[in-house]
Amino acid sequence: MKGIELSRAYYEACGIPMIHEQFPEYEEIIAAALTGSGSECYGFDDEISRDHDFEPGFCLFLPGEDIVDRRTAFQLERAYAKLPAEFQGFTRQKINPVGGARHGVFRIDDYFREKIGCLPEELTAERWLRLPDYALAEAVNGEVFRDDPGLLTDARSILKKMPEDIRRKRLAGHLLLMAQSGQYNYRRCLSHGESGAAQLAAGEFVKHTLAAVFLLNRVYMPYYKWSFRALQDLPGGEDLGRSLEWLITTGNEGSLAEEKAFAIEGIASEIIDALQEQGLTEAVCGDLEKHAYSVNDGIRDNEIRNLHILAAE
Repeated sequence: MKGIELSRAYYEACGIPMIHEQFPEYEEIIAAALTGSGSECYGFDDEISRDHDFEPGFCLFLPGEDIVDRRTAFQLERAYAKLPAEFQGFTRQKINPVGGARHGVFRIDDYFREKIGCLPEELTAERWLRLPDYALAEAVNGEVFRDDPGLLTDARSILKKMPEDIRRKRLAGHLLLMAQSGQYNYRRCLSHGESGAAQLAAGEFVKHTLAAVFLLNRVYMPYYKWSFRALQDLPGGEDLGRSLEWLITTGNEGSLAEEKAFAIEGIASEIIDALQEQGLTEAVCGDLEKHAYSVNDGIRDNEIRNLHILAAE
């Protein structure tokens, strides 16, 4: 059973009755979901994932104290803590996982401040540019089980729609670094006889290619250890993933180095095709650096456009 399925089942079997019986006046106010940290929030969990931080649990989200006071929130926390310790063969943890509680009772505002540093509606261009993709991914992943007031859903909706100028700025930076690491430095490092440095260049190219592909698909890339798994869910992601994985798991000797350089150019060409399909670039060449600046030139907001092209890196 996937973690998100376990969470929903636990909420329906134990959470709903608890709220209905003990907090009936708040039944239509309390939102329930599974979201945040953990592979189960992305649907990436498997049997290996169950060796830590895996348990039957869910998140209950409350509005501000003007609607649900501190006393009621505390009582709800205690009621949640008293839910069955075992459910469908799984046991709840007695201590919080590393990084803090992943399940239980949260204030909506506090939750988003912890994830992104502010409320979604308070995001400025500067804050958007500085937010790491994984933080945005954690803030909007998972599944909302119930949200009658819509406060949680509305906040998530704001975050899911990255402003186009921000997307362009972030994308331009990754394209430039793809060009520098893959199209330029990989071969240059090899010409110096530095195979290790060449492998680092290949790794940088892969990292920034992943980021660019997620931006092109308007999906937030999760924490790095799940990036390849998440890539599989994007159009053409499985094939691209195999190519990227090959670049960073093979050596740089003899003809293999030439094959890798050729593969890098092929991946760059695919990215350029995607840029052109979305009307993001006016450059007509195979040089990702030129496309990076073209993407940046298309930013409408003067202040954002005139920031250094790597302002989001």
